[in-house]
Amino acid sequence: QVQLVESGGGLVQAGGSLRLSCAASGSTFSISVMGWYRQAPGKQRELVASITSGGSANYADSVKGRFTISRDNAKNTVDLQMNRMKPEDTAVYYCNLHDIWRTDYWGQGTQVTVSS
Repeated sequence: QVQLVESGGGLVQAGGSLRLSCAASGSTFSISVMGWYRQAPGKQRELVASITSGGSANYADSVKGRFTISRDNAKNTVDLQMNRMKPEDTAVYYCNLHDIWRTDYWGQGTQVTVSS
């Protein structure tokens, strides 16, 4: 059974930085695509960044150049470093594991608030 636990959310001023971490249980982490999604009030959940088992990363246009996703297959963790944050980055951020059987697992979410 896969479990994902996020940490690192909070309140930050515009222009500041936060780092989110996600710890995964289960044996499929190293062969799964990991991602961070976010959902703002009244909006649909959207992909922020994803990273393959081999380390290839993909970013939403809105965060390119500001956010960096990374993973440690030995520790079963995936991080999201968020720099030069904007008020529009305010959302609940969710960690996602997409396994080779195309099953999605989600964390409980962590609130990120960027004040102007």
